[in-house]
Amino acid sequence: MRLNNLHLPRTLRTASFRLAALYALLFGVSVVILGGVSLWTIREALDRQMTDRIEAEIATLRTTYETRGLERLVAAAQARGLGPVALDYAVEQPPGTRLAGVLPKLPAGSGWMTVAGGPRSEDSVVEPSEHLRALAVDLPGGVRLAVGDDLSRIADVQETVLTAFGWVAVLVAALGIGGGALLSLGFLRRIDAITRTAEAIIAGDLGQRISLRGSGDDLDRLAATLNHMLDRIAALMESLRQVSNDIAHDLRTPLSRLCQGLNAARAKAGSAAEYEQAMDRAIVEAEGILETFGALLRIAQIEAGSRRAGFRDVDLAEVVRTVIEVFEPVAEDQRHLLRAAIAPTPPIHGDRELLVQALVNMIENALRHTPEGCAITVSVTSAEGVAELAVADNGPGVPEGERARILDRFYRRETSRTTPGSGLGLSLVAAVAELHQAKLLVEDASPGLRVRMRFPRDGR
Repeated sequence: MRLNNLHLPRTLRTASFRLAALYALLFGVSVVILGGVSLWTIREALDRQMTDRIEAEIATLRTTYETRGLERLVAAAQARGLGPVALDYAVEQPPGTRLAGVLPKLPAGSGWMTVAGGPRSEDSVVEPSEHLRALAVDLPGGVRLAVGDDLSRIADVQETVLTAFGWVAVLVAALGIGGGALLSLGFLRRIDAITRTAEAIIAGDLGQRISLRGSGDDLDRLAATLNHMLDRIAALMESLRQVSNDIAHDLRTPLSRLCQGLNAARAKAGSAAEYEQAMDRAIVEAEGILETFGALLRIAQIEAGSRRAGFRDVDLAEVVRTVIEVFEPVAEDQRHLLRAAIAPTPPIHGDRELLVQALVNMIENALRHTPEGCAITVSVTSAEGVAELAVADNGPGVPEGERARILDRFYRRETSRTTPGSGLGLSLVAAVAELHQAKLLVEDASPGLRVRMRFPRDGR
Protein backbone atom coordinates (compact mmCIF):
# COMPACT_ATOMS: atom_id res chain seq x y z
CA MET A 1 0.00 0.00 0.00
CA ARG A 2 2.84 2.37 0.79
CA LEU A 3 4.54 1.57 -2.52
CA ASN A 4 1.34 2.39 -4.40
CA ASN A 5 1.08 5.72 -2.55
CA LEU A 6 4.58 6.60 -3.69
CA HIS A 7 3.45 6.42 -7.34
CA LEU A 8 0.39 8.62 -6.84
CA PRO A 9 0.62 12.23 -8.07
CA ARG A 10 1.62 14.62 -5.31
CA THR A 11 -1.69 16.44 -5.57
CA LEU A 12 -3.60 13.25 -4.76
CA ARG A 13 -1.50 12.58 -1.66
CA THR A 14 -2.30 15.82 0.14
CA ALA A 15 -4.52 16.04 3.20
CA SER A 16 -6.81 18.54 1.46
CA PHE A 17 -7.47 16.14 -1.44
CA ARG A 18 -8.13 13.25 0.93
CA LEU A 19 -10.49 15.42 2.93
CA ALA A 20 -12.32 16.50 -0.24
CA ALA A 21 -12.49 12.87 -1.41
CA LEU A 22 -13.88 11.85 1.97
CA TYR A 23 -16.55 14.53 1.74
CA ALA A 24 -17.36 13.42 -1.82
CA LEU A 25 -17.71 9.85 -0.58
CA LEU A 26 -19.97 10.97 2.26
CA PHE A 27 -22.11 13.00 -0.14
CA GLY A 28 -22.23 10.04 -2.53
CA VAL A 29 -23.42 7.73 0.24
CA SER A 30 -25.93 10.40 1.25
CA VAL A 31 -27.21 10.57 -2.34
CA VAL A 32 -27.58 6.78 -2.43
CA ILE A 33 -29.47 6.76 0.87
CA LEU A 34 -31.63 9.70 -0.21
CA GLY A 35 -32.30 8.01 -3.54
CA GLY A 36 -33.35 4.79 -1.83
CA VAL A 37 -35.67 6.61 0.56
CA SER A 38 -37.12 8.72 -2.26
CA LEU A 39 -37.63 5.67 -4.46
CA TRP A 40 -39.41 3.78 -1.72
CA THR A 41 -41.58 6.80 -0.88
CA ILE A 42 -42.54 7.41 -4.52
CA ARG A 43 -43.32 3.73 -5.10
CA GLU A 44 -45.52 3.61 -2.01
CA ALA A 45 -47.35 6.76 -3.14
CA LEU A 46 -47.89 5.41 -6.68
CA ASP A 47 -49.04 2.05 -5.32
CA ARG A 48 -51.53 3.79 -3.04
CA GLN A 49 -52.69 6.01 -5.91
CA MET A 50 -53.20 2.98 -8.19
CA THR A 51 -55.04 1.07 -5.48
CA ASP A 52 -57.34 4.01 -4.71
CA ARG A 53 -58.10 4.54 -8.42
CA ILE A 54 -58.97 0.89 -9.04
CA GLU A 55 -61.12 0.71 -5.92
CA ALA A 56 -62.95 3.90 -6.97
CA GLU A 57 -63.62 2.43 -10.44
CA ILE A 58 -64.93 -0.80 -8.92
CA ALA A 59 -67.26 1.18 -6.66
CA THR A 60 -68.54 3.31 -9.56
CA LEU A 61 -69.19 0.34 -11.84
CA ARG A 62 -70.81 -1.63 -9.01
CA THR A 63 -73.25 1.24 -8.51
CA THR A 64 -73.93 1.37 -12.27
CA TYR A 65 -74.74 -2.36 -12.31
CA GLU A 66 -76.96 -2.20 -9.27
CA THR A 67 -78.94 0.79 -10.52
CA ARG A 68 -78.99 0.39 -14.32
CA GLY A 69 -78.33 -3.27 -15.04
CA LEU A 70 -75.88 -5.49 -16.88
CA GLU A 71 -76.10 -3.85 -20.32
CA ARG A 72 -75.27 -0.46 -18.88
CA LEU A 73 -72.33 -2.00 -16.99
CA VAL A 74 -70.95 -3.56 -20.17
CA ALA A 75 -71.32 -0.27 -22.08
CA ALA A 76 -69.61 1.66 -19.27
CA ALA A 77 -66.71 -0.81 -19.12
CA GLN A 78 -66.20 -0.61 -22.88
CA ALA A 79 -66.32 3.19 -22.88
CA ARG A 80 -63.96 3.54 -19.92
CA GLY A 81 -61.44 1.14 -21.47
CA LEU A 82 -60.77 3.51 -24.39
CA GLY A 83 -58.00 6.19 -24.18
CA PRO A 84 -54.23 6.24 -23.75
CA VAL A 85 -54.23 6.15 -19.95
CA ALA A 86 -57.42 4.24 -19.34
CA LEU A 87 -57.66 1.35 -16.94
CA ASP A 88 -58.23 -2.22 -18.12
CA TYR A 89 -61.64 -3.81 -17.48
CA ALA A 90 -63.27 -7.25 -17.64
CA VAL A 91 -66.96 -8.19 -17.30
CA GLU A 92 -67.76 -11.92 -17.27
CA GLN A 93 -70.99 -13.92 -16.92
CA PRO A 94 -70.83 -16.69 -15.95
CA PRO A 95 -67.19 -16.50 -14.85
CA GLY A 96 -65.01 -17.32 -17.83
CA THR A 97 -67.39 -15.89 -20.49
CA ARG A 98 -66.09 -12.41 -21.42
CA LEU A 99 -68.79 -9.78 -22.06
CA ALA A 100 -66.54 -6.74 -22.20
CA GLY A 101 -62.99 -5.56 -21.47
CA VAL A 102 -59.42 -6.35 -22.52
CA LEU A 103 -58.00 -7.75 -19.31
CA PRO A 104 -56.25 -11.09 -19.93
CA LYS A 105 -57.72 -14.26 -18.56
CA LEU A 106 -58.06 -13.94 -14.83
CA PRO A 107 -57.54 -16.70 -12.31
CA ALA A 108 -60.56 -17.94 -10.40
CA GLY A 109 -61.61 -16.13 -7.26
CA SER A 110 -61.93 -12.52 -6.23
CA GLY A 111 -59.63 -9.95 -4.65
CA TRP A 112 -56.32 -8.45 -5.65
CA MET A 113 -54.15 -10.30 -8.17
CA THR A 114 -51.25 -9.71 -10.55
CA VAL A 115 -51.63 -10.96 -14.11
CA ALA A 116 -49.54 -10.89 -17.26
CA GLY A 117 -50.39 -8.05 -19.64
CA GLY A 118 -52.51 -8.54 -22.76
CA PRO A 119 -53.49 -6.44 -25.78
CA ARG A 120 -56.19 -3.79 -25.35
CA SER A 121 -57.44 -4.55 -28.87
CA GLU A 122 -56.56 -6.82 -31.77
CA ASP A 123 -54.19 -4.21 -33.18
CA SER A 124 -52.33 -3.40 -29.93
CA VAL A 125 -49.29 -5.23 -28.69
CA VAL A 126 -48.19 -5.61 -25.09
CA GLU A 127 -44.68 -6.59 -24.15
CA PRO A 128 -44.49 -10.05 -22.55
CA SER A 129 -42.82 -8.53 -19.51
CA GLU A 130 -45.78 -6.27 -18.71
CA HIS A 131 -47.83 -7.04 -15.65
CA LEU A 132 -51.05 -5.61 -14.37
CA ARG A 133 -52.51 -5.29 -10.94
CA ALA A 134 -56.21 -6.14 -10.91
CA LEU A 135 -59.06 -6.25 -8.44
CA ALA A 136 -61.86 -8.76 -9.16
CA VAL A 137 -65.26 -8.69 -7.39
CA ASP A 138 -68.37 -10.85 -7.70
CA LEU A 139 -71.63 -9.00 -8.40
CA PRO A 140 -75.16 -10.32 -7.92
CA GLY A 141 -76.49 -12.50 -10.72
CA GLY A 142 -73.23 -14.36 -11.27
CA VAL A 143 -71.50 -11.36 -12.86
CA ARG A 144 -67.77 -10.91 -12.28
CA LEU A 145 -66.17 -7.48 -12.58
CA ALA A 146 -62.41 -6.79 -12.68
CA VAL A 147 -60.44 -3.56 -13.05
CA GLY A 148 -56.66 -3.45 -13.54
CA ASP A 149 -53.82 -1.02 -14.21
CA ASP A 150 -50.40 -1.37 -15.82
CA LEU A 151 -47.54 -1.76 -13.29
CA SER A 152 -45.02 -0.64 -15.90
CA ARG A 153 -45.97 2.98 -15.17
CA ILE A 154 -44.59 2.62 -11.67
CA ALA A 155 -41.50 0.92 -13.08
CA ASP A 156 -40.99 3.83 -15.50
CA VAL A 157 -41.13 6.34 -12.65
CA GLN A 158 -38.70 4.21 -10.65
CA GLU A 159 -36.27 4.12 -13.56
CA THR A 160 -36.49 7.89 -13.98
CA VAL A 161 -35.78 8.48 -10.28
CA LEU A 162 -32.87 6.04 -10.29
CA THR A 163 -31.38 7.68 -13.39
CA ALA A 164 -31.66 11.14 -11.84
CA PHE A 165 -30.01 10.12 -8.60
CA GLY A 166 -27.36 8.20 -10.52
CA TRP A 167 -26.39 11.34 -12.43
CA VAL A 168 -26.40 13.31 -9.19
CA ALA A 169 -24.04 10.78 -7.59
CA VAL A 170 -21.70 10.97 -10.61
CA LEU A 171 -21.80 14.78 -10.49
CA VAL A 172 -21.03 14.80 -6.75
CA ALA A 173 -18.09 12.45 -7.27
CA ALA A 174 -16.75 14.55 -10.16
CA LEU A 175 -17.11 17.80 -8.22
CA GLY A 176 -15.50 16.22 -5.16
CA ILE A 177 -12.50 14.93 -7.08
CA GLY A 178 -12.12 18.12 -9.13
CA GLY A 179 -12.58 20.37 -6.10
CA GLY A 180 -10.15 18.25 -4.10
CA ALA A 181 -7.55 18.56 -6.86
CA LEU A 182 -7.95 22.35 -7.00
CA LEU A 183 -7.78 22.64 -3.21
CA SER A 184 -4.69 20.46 -3.20
CA LEU A 185 -2.95 22.64 -5.78
CA GLY A 186 -3.63 25.78 -3.74
CA PHE A 187 -2.65 24.04 -0.54
CA LEU A 188 0.58 22.74 -2.07
CA ARG A 189 1.56 26.18 -3.33
CA ARG A 190 1.28 27.64 0.16
CA ILE A 191 3.00 24.67 1.79
CA ASP A 192 5.83 24.97 -0.74
CA ALA A 193 6.20 28.66 0.19
CA ILE A 194 6.47 27.72 3.87
CA THR A 195 8.96 24.95 3.01
CA ARG A 196 11.13 27.32 0.95
CA THR A 197 11.18 29.82 3.81
CA ALA A 198 12.12 27.09 6.30
CA GLU A 199 14.89 25.83 4.03
CA ALA A 200 16.25 29.37 3.62
CA ILE A 201 16.29 29.80 7.41
CA ILE A 202 18.03 26.43 7.80
CA ALA A 203 20.63 27.63 5.30
CA GLY A 204 21.32 30.62 7.56
CA ASP A 205 19.07 33.40 6.25
CA LEU A 206 17.30 34.20 9.54
CA GLY A 207 15.65 37.27 8.03
CA GLN A 208 13.30 35.22 5.84
CA ARG A 209 9.59 35.27 6.75
CA ILE A 210 6.53 33.49 5.38
CA SER A 211 4.38 35.75 3.20
CA LEU A 212 0.74 36.21 4.24
CA ARG A 213 -2.17 36.35 1.80
CA GLY A 214 -4.36 38.40 4.13
CA SER A 215 -7.23 35.92 3.91
CA GLY A 216 -7.19 35.17 7.63
CA ASP A 217 -7.62 31.43 7.01
CA ASP A 218 -5.92 28.63 8.93
CA LEU A 219 -2.74 28.72 6.83
CA ASP A 220 -2.49 32.49 7.24
CA ARG A 221 -2.83 32.15 11.00
CA LEU A 222 -0.24 29.36 10.97
CA ALA A 223 2.13 31.51 8.91
CA ALA A 224 1.63 34.46 11.28
CA THR A 225 2.35 32.21 14.27
CA LEU A 226 5.48 30.82 12.62
CA ASN A 227 6.65 34.33 11.75
CA HIS A 228 6.11 35.40 15.34
CA MET A 229 8.08 32.35 16.48
CA LEU A 230 10.88 33.20 14.05
CA ASP A 231 10.93 36.79 15.31
CA ARG A 232 11.20 35.48 18.84
CA ILE A 233 14.00 33.08 17.89
CA ALA A 234 15.85 35.86 16.07
CA ALA A 235 15.50 38.10 19.13
CA LEU A 236 16.79 35.33 21.38
CA MET A 237 19.70 34.68 19.04
CA GLU A 238 20.56 38.37 19.03
CA SER A 239 20.22 38.44 22.79
CA LEU A 240 22.49 35.40 23.06
CA ARG A 241 25.04 37.06 20.81
CA GLN A 242 24.85 40.25 22.83
CA VAL A 243 25.16 38.35 26.10
CA SER A 244 28.18 36.46 24.80
CA ASN A 245 29.82 39.71 23.79
CA ASP A 246 28.90 41.32 27.10
CA ILE A 247 30.25 38.37 29.08
CA ALA A 248 33.49 38.41 27.11
CA HIS A 249 33.83 42.16 27.62
CA ASP A 250 32.56 42.72 31.17
CA LEU A 251 33.89 39.58 32.84
CA ARG A 252 37.32 39.97 31.34
CA THR A 253 38.14 42.77 33.78
CA PRO A 254 37.34 40.90 37.03
CA LEU A 255 38.98 37.73 35.70
CA SER A 256 42.06 39.75 34.78
CA ARG A 257 42.14 41.31 38.23
CA LEU A 258 41.80 37.85 39.78
CA CYS A 259 44.73 36.47 37.74
CA GLN A 260 46.88 39.53 38.38
CA GLY A 261 46.22 39.36 42.11
CA LEU A 262 47.12 35.68 42.26
CA ASN A 263 50.25 36.17 40.16
CA ALA A 264 51.30 39.13 42.32
CA ALA A 265 50.76 37.12 45.48
CA ARG A 266 52.86 34.28 44.13
CA ALA A 267 55.64 36.62 43.04
CA LYS A 268 55.73 39.19 45.84
CA ALA A 269 54.02 37.90 48.98
CA GLY A 270 56.65 37.11 51.53
CA SER A 271 54.54 36.19 54.55
CA ALA A 272 51.50 34.17 55.46
CA ALA A 273 49.52 37.38 56.17
CA GLU A 274 50.20 38.71 52.67
CA TYR A 275 49.14 35.38 51.15
CA GLU A 276 45.98 35.46 53.24
CA GLN A 277 45.15 39.00 52.07
CA ALA A 278 45.73 37.97 48.44
CA MET A 279 43.45 34.96 48.87
CA ASP A 280 40.74 37.13 50.43
CA ARG A 281 40.86 39.51 47.46
CA ALA A 282 40.74 36.56 45.07
CA ILE A 283 37.72 35.11 46.87
CA VAL A 284 35.90 38.46 46.65
CA GLU A 285 36.62 38.64 42.91
CA ALA A 286 35.50 35.02 42.41
CA GLU A 287 32.30 35.58 44.38
CA GLY A 288 31.56 38.62 42.24
CA ILE A 289 32.03 36.56 39.10
CA LEU A 290 29.80 33.76 40.46
CA GLU A 291 27.16 36.33 41.40
CA THR A 292 27.22 37.66 37.84
CA PHE A 293 26.82 34.19 36.35
CA GLY A 294 24.03 33.47 38.84
CA ALA A 295 22.21 36.63 37.74
CA LEU A 296 22.62 35.65 34.08
CA LEU A 297 21.23 32.19 34.81
CA ARG A 298 18.19 33.64 36.60
CA ILE A 299 17.51 36.01 33.70
CA ALA A 300 17.80 33.11 31.22
CA GLN A 301 15.36 31.00 33.26
CA ILE A 302 12.89 33.88 33.46
CA GLU A 303 13.09 34.62 29.73
CA ALA A 304 12.52 30.93 28.96
CA GLY A 305 9.05 31.29 30.51
CA SER A 306 9.30 28.11 32.58
CA ARG A 307 8.43 30.00 35.76
CA ARG A 308 4.87 30.71 34.54
CA ALA A 309 3.87 27.24 35.74
CA GLY A 310 4.20 28.49 39.32
CA PHE A 311 1.98 31.56 38.92
CA ARG A 312 -0.44 32.23 41.76
CA ASP A 313 -2.45 35.18 43.01
CA VAL A 314 -0.01 37.65 44.58
CA ASP A 315 -0.78 40.62 46.83
CA LEU A 316 1.58 43.41 45.72
CA ALA A 317 0.96 45.39 48.90
CA GLU A 318 2.16 42.45 50.99
CA VAL A 319 5.25 42.10 48.78
CA VAL A 320 6.12 45.78 49.26
CA ARG A 321 5.66 45.63 53.04
CA THR A 322 7.95 42.58 53.25
CA VAL A 323 10.73 44.12 51.16
CA ILE A 324 10.50 47.53 52.84
CA GLU A 325 10.82 45.89 56.24
CA VAL A 326 14.07 44.24 55.15
CA PHE A 327 15.57 47.30 53.44
CA GLU A 328 14.70 50.02 55.95
CA PRO A 329 17.81 49.32 58.08
CA VAL A 330 19.99 49.15 54.97
CA ALA A 331 18.64 52.48 53.70
CA GLU A 332 19.14 54.05 57.11
CA ASP A 333 22.76 52.88 57.24
CA GLN A 334 23.36 54.48 53.83
CA ARG A 335 21.59 57.67 54.98
CA HIS A 336 18.65 57.28 52.58
CA LEU A 337 14.99 57.77 53.35
CA LEU A 338 12.97 54.70 52.28
CA ARG A 339 9.21 55.03 52.40
CA ALA A 340 6.16 53.21 51.04
CA ALA A 341 2.92 54.47 49.50
CA ILE A 342 0.43 51.60 49.38
CA ALA A 343 -3.08 51.91 47.95
CA PRO A 344 -5.74 49.15 47.82
CA THR A 345 -4.81 46.96 44.86
CA PRO A 346 -6.42 43.77 43.54
CA PRO A 347 -4.15 40.71 43.52
CA ILE A 348 -2.24 39.90 40.34
CA HIS A 349 -1.41 36.52 38.83
CA GLY A 350 2.33 35.96 39.05
CA ASP A 351 5.40 34.47 40.72
CA ARG A 352 5.84 36.02 44.17
CA GLU A 353 9.51 35.11 44.44
CA LEU A 354 10.37 36.78 41.14
CA LEU A 355 8.33 39.87 42.00
CA VAL A 356 10.19 40.15 45.31
CA GLN A 357 13.53 39.81 43.47
CA ALA A 358 12.51 42.47 40.92
CA LEU A 359 11.49 44.90 43.67
CA VAL A 360 14.73 44.22 45.55
CA ASN A 361 16.74 45.00 42.40
CA MET A 362 14.79 48.22 41.81
CA ILE A 363 15.43 49.40 45.39
CA GLU A 364 19.11 48.37 45.29
CA ASN A 365 19.52 50.24 42.02
CA ALA A 366 18.08 53.39 43.62
CA LEU A 367 20.23 53.00 46.75
CA ARG A 368 23.40 52.40 44.75
CA HIS A 369 23.07 55.28 42.30
CA THR A 370 21.74 58.12 44.46
CA PRO A 371 23.74 60.25 46.89
CA GLU A 372 23.17 60.32 50.65
CA GLY A 373 20.05 62.07 51.86
CA CYS A 374 17.89 61.11 48.87
CA ALA A 375 14.39 59.77 49.37
CA ILE A 376 13.26 56.55 47.74
CA THR A 377 9.52 55.89 47.45
CA VAL A 378 8.05 52.45 46.76
CA SER A 379 4.41 52.67 45.66
CA VAL A 380 1.60 50.29 44.81
CA THR A 381 -1.41 51.80 43.04
CA SER A 382 -4.41 50.71 41.05
CA ALA A 383 -6.34 52.67 38.43
CA GLU A 384 -9.20 51.23 36.37
CA GLY A 385 -8.20 47.72 37.34
CA VAL A 386 -4.54 48.18 36.33
CA ALA A 387 -2.07 47.38 39.14
CA GLU A 388 1.22 49.25 39.20
CA LEU A 389 4.43 48.81 41.19
CA ALA A 390 6.92 51.70 41.13
CA VAL A 391 10.19 52.80 42.73
CA ALA A 392 11.09 56.50 42.48
CA ASP A 393 13.97 58.55 43.87
CA ASN A 394 14.82 62.25 43.92
CA GLY A 395 18.46 61.79 42.94
CA PRO A 396 20.28 63.03 39.86
CA GLY A 397 18.26 60.78 37.52
CA VAL A 398 19.27 59.42 34.12
CA PRO A 399 19.44 61.39 30.86
CA GLU A 400 16.60 60.61 28.46
CA GLY A 401 18.95 59.10 25.87
CA GLU A 402 20.24 56.49 28.34
CA ARG A 403 16.97 55.43 30.02
CA ALA A 404 16.26 52.61 27.60
CA ARG A 405 19.86 51.38 27.69
CA ILE A 406 19.98 50.91 31.47
CA LEU A 407 17.75 47.84 30.96
CA ASP A 408 20.42 46.15 28.82
CA ARG A 409 22.65 43.50 30.33
CA PHE A 410 25.97 44.75 31.73
CA TYR A 411 25.20 48.34 30.80
CA ARG A 412 26.63 50.80 33.29
CA ARG A 413 26.78 54.55 32.97
CA GLU A 414 30.18 56.22 33.13
CA THR A 415 29.20 57.87 36.41
CA SER A 416 28.46 54.42 37.89
CA ARG A 417 31.67 52.62 36.93
CA THR A 418 33.10 53.08 40.42
CA THR A 419 30.04 51.71 42.23
CA PRO A 420 29.71 47.98 42.92
CA GLY A 421 27.46 45.89 40.74
CA SER A 422 27.36 43.94 37.51
CA GLY A 423 24.86 45.93 35.46
CA LEU A 424 22.30 43.11 35.55
CA GLY A 425 19.89 44.39 38.18
CA LEU A 426 17.43 46.20 35.90
CA SER A 427 17.90 43.55 33.19
CA LEU A 428 16.40 41.04 35.61
CA VAL A 429 13.57 43.49 36.36
CA ALA A 430 12.87 43.74 32.60
CA ALA A 431 12.82 39.94 32.28
CA VAL A 432 10.38 39.61 35.21
CA ALA A 433 8.14 42.29 33.70
CA GLU A 434 8.08 40.51 30.32
CA LEU A 435 7.28 37.19 31.99
CA HIS A 436 4.29 38.82 33.74
CA GLN A 437 3.28 40.64 30.54
CA ALA A 438 3.74 43.90 32.43
CA LYS A 439 4.86 47.15 30.83
CA LEU A 440 8.14 48.44 32.24
CA LEU A 441 8.53 52.23 32.14
CA VAL A 442 11.71 54.19 32.96
CA GLU A 443 10.77 57.85 33.47
CA ASP A 444 11.98 61.16 34.76
CA ALA A 445 10.71 61.72 38.31
CA SER A 446 11.55 65.46 38.21
CA PRO A 447 13.97 65.19 39.91
CA GLY A 448 15.29 61.66 39.94
CA LEU A 449 14.30 58.42 38.24
CA ARG A 450 11.10 56.41 38.38
CA VAL A 451 10.87 52.75 37.35
CA ARG A 452 7.29 51.53 36.96
CA MET A 453 5.95 48.05 36.35
CA ARG A 454 2.37 48.21 35.01
CA PHE A 455 0.59 44.85 35.04
CA PRO A 456 -2.20 43.73 32.66
CA ARG A 457 -5.73 44.90 33.35
CA ASP A 458 -7.07 41.53 34.52
CA GLY A 459 -3.85 40.55 36.25
CA ARG A 460 -3.49 37.50 34.02
